[in-house]
Amino acid sequence: MTGVAGADGRIRCAWAGIERDEQYQRYHDLEWGRAVAGEAELFERLSLEAFQSGLSWLTILRKREAFRTAFAHFDPAVVASYGQGDVERLMEDASIVRNRLKINATIGNAKALLALPSGTTLGSLIASETPASNRPAGAPIPTQTPESRQLAKSLKKHGFSFVGPTTAYAMMQAIGVVNDHQPECWLAPERVLTLP
Repeated sequence: MTGVAGADGRIRCAWAGIERDEQYQRYHDLEWGRAVAGEAELFERLSLEAFQSGLSWLTILRKREAFRTAFAHFDPAVVASYGQGDVERLMEDASIVRNRLKINATIGNAKALLALPSGTTLGSLIASETPASNRPAGAPIPTQTPESRQLAKSLKKHGFSFVGPTTAYAMMQAIGVVNDHQPECWLAPERVLTLP
């Protein structure tokens, strides 16, 4: 798949240019593949990738601010305190994806994050599965890798759910653990690979 030119003439990864949506292109240009720091920020990315499962990323991106409001800006301590009344409230909120399994997984994942052993963070779990090198330029972009399979296994071992290898890899792409910009993309030369 080759890159796609946006309205501004820049060549972007095909997934970001094909919709010709300004919000999508802005996400691609300013966020996707860039390092993310902070537990709440990482928890947000993990949660949104889980909500995206089976849907388009553009759907999630358009609902992102509503998700932030609904989930207290992904403050793990607040989300972990959500009870059944909050689940029902979220199921009635048409501004987010109303999927009971994903809502319950997000709350459960906040609890799992808070229960991580002393000295372990979501960031450290992700960093421990950083690939040793980049995917060769032009090689097909995988949907999962040995590292994403191991990350999913590690997260599940720590009580996280709805985080399979494909979701784990999508998060790794989004937060700059891997750089999967297509060779034609104007951002391809940037090699943002590790968490700060």
